[in-house]
Amino acid sequence: MFDIRRRKFITLIGSAAAWPLAGHAQQVGKLWRIGYLAESRRQVDEIFRRSLRKLGYIEGSNLTMIYRWAQGGSFEPLADDLVAQDVDLIVAVTSPATRAVKERTTRIPIVIVGVGDPVAYGFVRSLAHPGGNITGMSMQMSEIGVKGLQYMKEMLPMAARVVVLGNEQNPGNASMLTSVVGAASLLGIAETKYHEVMSGDVAGTLTAILRDQPDVLYVVPDNFLYMHRRQIIDFTLTNRIPALYGLKEYVPDGGLIAVGPNREEAFSRAAEIVDKILKGAKPADVPVEQPTRFELLINLKTAKALGVVVPDYLITIADEVIK
Repeated sequence: MFDIRRRKFITLIGSAAAWPLAGHAQQVGKLWRIGYLAESRRQVDEIFRRSLRKLGYIEGSNLTMIYRWAQGGSFEPLADDLVAQDVDLIVAVTSPATRAVKERTTRIPIVIVGVGDPVAYGFVRSLAHPGGNITGMSMQMSEIGVKGLQYMKEMLPMAARVVVLGNEQNPGNASMLTSVVGAASLLGIAETKYHEVMSGDVAGTLTAILRDQPDVLYVVPDNFLYMHRRQIIDFTLTNRIPALYGLKEYVPDGGLIAVGPNREEAFSRAAEIVDKILKGAKPADVPVEQPTRFELLINLKTAKALGVVVPDYLITIADEVIK
């Protein structure tokens, strides 16, 4: 009798010990579903996917990616769709995408990329302690303008008047403008003016800028302005205004110079943050990270058309030069 009871007890112990292992095996075998909300397909999407693969998340195996592209339309119905599908996590690229998702869920974790100042937007309480269900990568918009003006001053040492072009819908403009004005003053730039696109009137804003006769135009990183990049670039070329851009995509399209965070670093780090959250970390406790590497792009064709001489030093340190 004793032996029988003992065998039963050992069997129960063995079964109990197997429970955590079974739970672990179920987690390893889980099929993760990640929503990805952005304006359009870009090269950085592949950087994100490649980074996830390195971390063990393989599409078609243990990962399903659900992509939604606004393509110039509204983010809201796309965000509705992702939330309705009850995905495990949503990656939101840029501020409009983040806002649309934030307004629709406080439960699904959100990892942001391409957001200039998530605190100013009200997406997180602070970078160190985000709170809520959002964390990810801030793109340090203020730092971009400061670094960019330093390069512009090397190309245009006599520049005395800078005009900043922003968008009234971008709440990160205030902190950005403060840092740009401070940097301009230290560089000996006497005057800095700011123009916002109001009610979507890009043409009217550009006309007002022309009256100010800027030596340098700084176009802040902003999704709305980026969608009108052809109009802005043509304006600078027609009126021979050297322009600095906060998004590198302007330069291949004819922009003079751009300074921005290294996108490969940003999207790779975003994938690592996704991994942390899928492994159990709470977004509220995962600090928002900032890029540590910046890229410089220069279009020498545009420089020649504008009569701007680019110092050899800048050409040497540039990450990409269009000749």
